[in-house]
Amino acid sequence: MQGFSKGFLYFICAVSAMGGLLFGYDWVVIGGAKPFYELYFGISDSPLMQGVAMTTALVGCLVGAMVAGAAADKYGRKPLLMTSAVLFTVSAVATGLFNDFTLFNIARFVGGIGIGVASALAPMYIAEVSPAEIRGRMVSLNQMTIVLGILGAQIVNMLLARDTAVAESQAWNVEWGWRWMFWAETVPAALFLLMSFFIPESPVFLKLKAATMSQHTEQKAGLKVLLESKYGKVLLLGLVIAVFQQWCGTNVIFNYAQEIFVGAGFDVDGMFINIVITGIANVVFTFVALYTIEKWGRRTLILIGAGGLGLIYLTLGTCYFMGMTGMLMVALVVAAISVYAMTLGPVTWTLLAEIFPHRVRGIAMATCTFALWVGCCTLTFSFPSMNAALGSSGTFWIYSDICVCAFIYLLRNCPETKGKSLEELERELIKD
Repeated sequence: MQGFSKGFLYFICAVSAMGGLLFGYDWVVIGGAKPFYELYFGISDSPLMQGVAMTTALVGCLVGAMVAGAAADKYGRKPLLMTSAVLFTVSAVATGLFNDFTLFNIARFVGGIGIGVASALAPMYIAEVSPAEIRGRMVSLNQMTIVLGILGAQIVNMLLARDTAVAESQAWNVEWGWRWMFWAETVPAALFLLMSFFIPESPVFLKLKAATMSQHTEQKAGLKVLLESKYGKVLLLGLVIAVFQQWCGTNVIFNYAQEIFVGAGFDVDGMFINIVITGIANVVFTFVALYTIEKWGRRTLILIGAGGLGLIYLTLGTCYFMGMTGMLMVALVVAAISVYAMTLGPVTWTLLAEIFPHRVRGIAMATCTFALWVGCCTLTFSFPSMNAALGSSGTFWIYSDICVCAFIYLLRNCPETKGKSLEELERELIKD
């Protein structure tokens, strides 16, 4: 096990995966805080400023992902994980502390950089320290912590949001409730920073560093090398997988839960309950993925995800078109979350961490993670306009079409990687 005992391997993977926990929490917490900070900052009637507040962190994600690869290859995986922990901690404190809207957004931007760095580095680090026979399961641990972070944010938001029908409670929500939603992240962020001091550097990075010091080996590669023709096919595969994980449409359920559940006939209280239900389904089926990813394989799961979501969104769009409401709509949304959680959620990060050779893994992971967050930004920006222009039915039909196109591409191009060492995969996927 890469020279580590089994217990210590689980420990360092769990610590690294805490970046995923904070990624999930920081990404989703703003959804529950949104109704209250908008009133506090006086932007309830400004769609433009609302959009700025919702996407500032996503822009930070792009920056974090963009710099993560080169920095990880230069300074190591461990220092970058520690840096992301610092950024999460600072952002959690500052976002709830600031009374100025500009400073609020700067704090969110800082947290976004932390998300971008952690989302690129955590799965890569886990893949590099894990043996082939359990690598998929260990990398999926990162997705598990992401969904636990999402569920944690949903529960914290629900518990902190006091009864909006009571004037005094609404006033507390507007003045303090949204602040505590962000401040709650400080505890796991500080713990992540503390525990990251006790994990070792990635053996792969140490090997690359030793190779760089030798006069008889290649230097570490940058973007120019990644763009060489021999990496073209695998880079395209990585980019498609990364963008598809976002453009499959599932994440709009987390970012725009209010619009989706209200459109399905639920009031605000019902919306919060349904959000937590989707969060529980997200966690349960990510647990399922921990056991199926090594048995069924990455290729099988990603095809199930693309095909299954395509069918569910086709049905969901049809139900919206027919004006259906109530628990059937919730069941379809939960089904979509469940399929995503056991397939595209964990498998995307596993495949991205596996398919690239050592020499370009850092820059390749950063490039694909950057593309993933571009996909997330464009998805987030486009949903309100699509929903307004096409209705929920047309929007979900488009997501269904995207899933079908992705299924066809992945059926033709996605390899099976389970049980193979990173060196074996490099020999199979990269042809000089």
